[in-house]
Amino acid sequence: MNAKNHKESTEKINRNAADKQAENFSKKVDFTTQVGLKTARKLKARRNPTSGVWFGLGMMGVIGWSVVIPTLLGAALGIWLDDHYADQHSWTLALLIAGLTLGCFNAWYWVDKEQQTMRDEQDQDKKHNGE
Repeated sequence: MNAKNHKESTEKINRNAADKQAENFSKKVDFTTQVGLKTARKLKARRNPTSGVWFGLGMMGVIGWSVVIPTLLGAALGIWLDDHYADQHSWTLALLIAGLTLGCFNAWYWVDKEQQTMRDEQDQDKKHNGE
């Protein structure tokens, strides 16, 4: 019986050791995968330094100015037309609204273009990562 108990305890120890090796291997694979993903993220950030807080603030500025400039130009042209060619309709109001509309379409274009760029980058990342 003693030899049988010794054999069973040895088998149990070997099974526990094998289980621990398998667990350690999966932890190493998980760790390796995590390191690989972080490295890929850092390399992407170095390749594309534009994304960040300053980029976001800059984009807000571009969008703001793309609305403000056509609106002010329309208002200025309307004031000039009202001074030189008096009519019963207000050129200032009409061209102010036209400039605002043009500015909003311009802002929509910038936002859509940036969104498309972000989608393309995500698609490239998915293809690169094999998803």
